[in-house]
Amino acid sequence: MKKLEIIIRPERLDDLKTILNSCNAHGLMITNIMGYGSQKGHKQAYNGVDFGGNLLPKVKVETIVDDDTAEKIIDLVIEEINTGLYGDGKIFVYDVCDAVRIRTGERGVDAL
Repeated sequence: MKKLEIIIRPERLDDLKTILNSCNAHGLMITNIMGYGSQKGHKQAYNGVDFGGNLLPKVKVETIVDDDTAEKIIDLVIEEINTGLYGDGKIFVYDVCDAVRIRTGERGVDAL
């Protein structure tokens, strides 16, 4: 199993949810976050005067899926969420050794 932590622009959230639903990702967690990457955010200037900090609004979506589904989701996100501009986001992939459904005691992929 893999945990995908997908950080994207907020306006792309509906597109990402469509991708996850099409891949049968059964659950997700969404968090509104602020941050910047290698571009250090953007600076707005007016008449040469710097305005605004460098923290940009982002959305973090977390889901846990089987290994094959993870690769499919990654490929679809790269294909459909990508605008080719700085700040499109990142996908972090973690190995998940086990999952347990508290209600039934199911483990592993069955718990998802």
